Amino acid sequence: MDIFKTIDKLYENNSCEREELIYILDNLDIESKRYLLEKAHKTRMKTYGNTVYMRGLIEFTNYCKRNCVYCGIRAENKNADRYRLTIDEILECADLGDKLGYKTYVLQGGEDPYFTDEVMVEIISKIKKKYPENAITLSIGERSYESYEKMFKAGADRYLLRHETATKKLYEKFHPNASFENRRKCLNDLKKIGYQIGAGFMVGLPGQTNEDLVNDLMYLKELEPHMCGIGPFIPHKDTELKDEQAGTVENTTTMLALVRLLLPNVLLPSTTALGSIDPLGREKGIRAGANVVMPNLSPTTVREKYSLYDGKICTGDEAAECRKCIENRINRTGFKVEVGRGDNINWTRR
Repeated sequence: MDIFKTIDKLYENNSCEREELIYILDNLDIESKRYLLEKAHKTRMKTYGNTVYMRGLIEFTNYCKRNCVYCGIRAENKNADRYRLTIDEILECADLGDKLGYKTYVLQGGEDPYFTDEVMVEIISKIKKKYPENAITLSIGERSYESYEKMFKAGADRYLLRHETATKKLYEKFHPNASFENRRKCLNDLKKIGYQIGAGFMVGLPGQTNEDLVNDLMYLKELEPHMCGIGPFIPHKDTELKDEQAGTVENTTTMLALVRLLLPNVLLPSTTALGSIDPLGREKGIRAGANVVMPNLSPTTVREKYSLYDGKICTGDEAAECRKCIENRINRTGFKVEVGRGDNINWTRR
């Protein structure tokens, strides 16, 4: 098997056999990696051009009922400094985002029972009433079909729910008392209801193999999400994985490029986690095919408290600073910022 021909096949057909994807991951070197990135870049230029979409991120609660082994806001972490933003504080973040030009808000939090369907519907409705043209993305974990439907009817447009890993054994290892099957059911429910959905996974989890990563790629190809969040595993000091090796920019950008080639129309963030392990991490993600960034709109008083992993960047920056900094970085890489809704190009607005 020739790695360059295999990458060409992936570029031309936007598909590959499992064995071919494993072959690419097992045999990638400096030259073939450069070729892979070049093909991923060409693919994103054909679909989205040199545009990078900005979303305003609002991390509104760090309470969580789950105990994901790698996560700094897991329920059993007694050292976490917990907070919840009030509805008024969330609306102030949305106001600030609108002033900065954002047309998408990402409401992200732990699985916090305080934020019932009624509370979430109120938040969504109030934002939509004030900013009807702006998109609302939710990232608040697993809920019932009925819950997702209520929030969709209230005006939520998109939902991010990383599948975390497509290998059942790994999923159960890192997500105690959670169901691998239910995670997938939630994603299918969200798609059925009409959300633009986002899945995704971490790169470099302890014990993760290339076969596991290919499981992720094959699952994503089958699911066809509108968005996909991929970032490196970064250990947190208050978890049992605190001494484990972090994932790398190299491996993460490889996975970003492969996802771009498999799903040419996907919206693909270059994550804060990438920028946290490498000063130029987000730029490298964009060069690998990513086309979304999410500057933080949360009050600086709570930024450090939303600590999923150690070493998170931009916790002290005001929202305007975040936006300006990221825009300058994107411009320097030869791309341009777009603050519109930035829907998936195959999406028809309701």
